[in-house]
Amino acid sequence: MKKLILLFLILCEVIMGSEVLKVDVNGTAVPLVFEQDNRLPIVTMQVVFENAGSISNTKIAGLSRSVAKMYGEGTKTLGSIAFAKKLDAKAIHISANSGTETFVFELSCLKEHFSEGVKALTSLLNNPNVSEEALEQIKTTTLGEIQRKSTDFDYVAGRTLKELLFKNTVMAKPSIGTTESIGALTAQDIQSFMNEHMVRSRAITVVGGDLNASEAESAIAEVVSVLEVGKKKKLPYFEVYPKPREEIVRKKTEQAYVYFGSPYHMKSGDEEYFKARVATFVLGSSGFGSRLMEEIRVKKGLAYSAYARVYVNRSNSYFSGYLQTKLESQDEAQKSVNEVIKTFVDKGITQEELAHAKKFLLGSEPLRVETLSQRLSRTFMDYYTGKPLNNSALELEKIEKLELKDLNDFIKRHKEIQNLSYAIVTQ
Repeated sequence: MKKLILLFLILCEVIMGSEVLKVDVNGTAVPLVFEQDNRLPIVTMQVVFENAGSISNTKIAGLSRSVAKMYGEGTKTLGSIAFAKKLDAKAIHISANSGTETFVFELSCLKEHFSEGVKALTSLLNNPNVSEEALEQIKTTTLGEIQRKSTDFDYVAGRTLKELLFKNTVMAKPSIGTTESIGALTAQDIQSFMNEHMVRSRAITVVGGDLNASEAESAIAEVVSVLEVGKKKKLPYFEVYPKPREEIVRKKTEQAYVYFGSPYHMKSGDEEYFKARVATFVLGSSGFGSRLMEEIRVKKGLAYSAYARVYVNRSNSYFSGYLQTKLESQDEAQKSVNEVIKTFVDKGITQEELAHAKKFLLGSEPLRVETLSQRLSRTFMDYYTGKPLNNSALELEKIEKLELKDLNDFIKRHKEIQNLSYAIVTQ
C-alpha cells in the first residue's frame, strides 16, 4: 500500500506538479509558484509579502490586521461599496489577510474574468481607500471584536500562554491589537505600513488553474509593477522563554481552560522534522488514540479534550497544547499532563504506536494533495522555508523507513518539552 501511495504522489508531481519560476518585474526577480490545472475554468492568485504579518507590529499591536481590513474598504476611486459591487457582478473574490509572518492578497475567479480580477487587484494595491471614514469603521469593528474575545476563554488562555512563552517580544502581543493600540491608530500608521511592507522586494506570488505559465507571468508583472521596489528585511527569530511559568486568569466560568507550552529546539528546515511529526502525532495531535487523550480523558476522565503539537516556523518554534476540564479536576489534570509528557520523553513510544502513526500519515497523504489549492500551498511552503519542492515525498520515504530506536532516541533528546508553562482560565 505504501508503495502505491508513493507512486500516486510521484504521478501527481508529473501530471500536475507545481513549479517555481522567476518573473522579471522592472528589474526585480519575483518568485512565482505556478501550476496549470485545466480541469475547471478557475484561476487563483496570491501575492504574499514576507515579514509583513503580525511580527512586524513592533510598535502598534494589531496594525497589520487593521491594514488588511483597510484593503477590504476598496479603492479610493470607487470606495468600499462600489468596489465590492464591481467584483460581485463577475463573481471575483479579492481578500487581504495578515498572518504571523506574511501578509497575503488572494484573488479567485472564473478564467473568463481573470483579466478583470487582475486589474481590480492592481487598482487595490495601487490606490487603497485609506481614509478617516474607513479607519473609524475599522476601529469600531475591531474594538467590538476585542471586547467579544475577552469572554472567549479559549482565546484568553491561548493569548496568555503566548505572553508567557514569548515574554517581552512582539509575539506576546495580540495580533488583533488592544483597546489602547487600536484606539490610537491613525491613517498615517496604515499608510506607512503599506509603504514599507507592500513592496516588490518582499513579494512571493502564487498562481494556479486554467492558464499557462506565460499568462501567469504576465498577470504577476501587471500586479506587482505598481509597487515600489522597497527594502527586504531579515525575518526575526523569537526564542521561547526557557523557564516554566504559570499564570492564573480568574473568570466567571464553569470549567477550566488549561493551555500549556514549552520551548522546542528545532529550526525551520531541520532534516529531523519528519521525526517531530511522528512523535507529536503519537503524543497529542492524533485525537483519540494519542497519549494525552488516552491517559487524561479515556483512562482518568479528567478532560473533555486534550491536544498538543509542535510549531516549527521560520520566526519561532515551540511545543503547545491544551485541555478543558472540570474546575475540581484542574490540578489533577495539570499534574497528569506533566506525567504523560515525562513518561513520553523518558520511555518513548511503542512499536504498535509507531506502526499506527505510519499507517495514518502515509495513508492520509493523498488527501493532502488532491486539490489545486493544497498543492500550491504545499509548494509555496516548501519554497518559503527553503526545502526541496518534492519535500513531502521525501518526508514520506523517511517516515516509512523510520525505526523505533531512532525515533525514541530523538524523543529523549527533546527534554525541553517538559519545561512547561501554563496559562489557566478558571473560576
